[in-house]
Amino acid sequence: MNDIQTQDDLYLLVDEFYKKLLSDDAISYIFTDVVKIKLEEHLPILVTFWSQAILGTGGYTNNLTQIHLDVNAKEYLSPELFKTWLHHFYTAVDENFKGQKAEQIKTQALSIGTIMQIKIKNERS
Repeated sequence: MNDIQTQDDLYLLVDEFYKKLLSDDAISYIFTDVVKIKLEEHLPILVTFWSQAILGTGGYTNNLTQIHLDVNAKEYLSPELFKTWLHHFYTAVDENFKGQKAEQIKTQALSIGTIMQIKIKNERS
């Protein structure tokens, strides 16, 4: 298995990840009912985000935290949802990639999920 090296690799990763999310009833409603994402528009944005984070390409300009706080205002993003999200992300990485970047992206996903949970908890208190 190869490591994550290109934006095409990242596209494969986020595509596989979203297949897992959307087939899991415990979390899919966030993407289908609450946010109603259009995958053909959403996946390239995620590729740009992860490409900047992992490959250093730049180009992501959205406010990741605010986007998730806005979703949380519509539907509580519980710690259980973050665990499910992280499980599917790790699985998508591990099924497709092995190496330093693969480990780095999993660590970064854990960091992002942890920060989001802290910010959501702070907003609720």
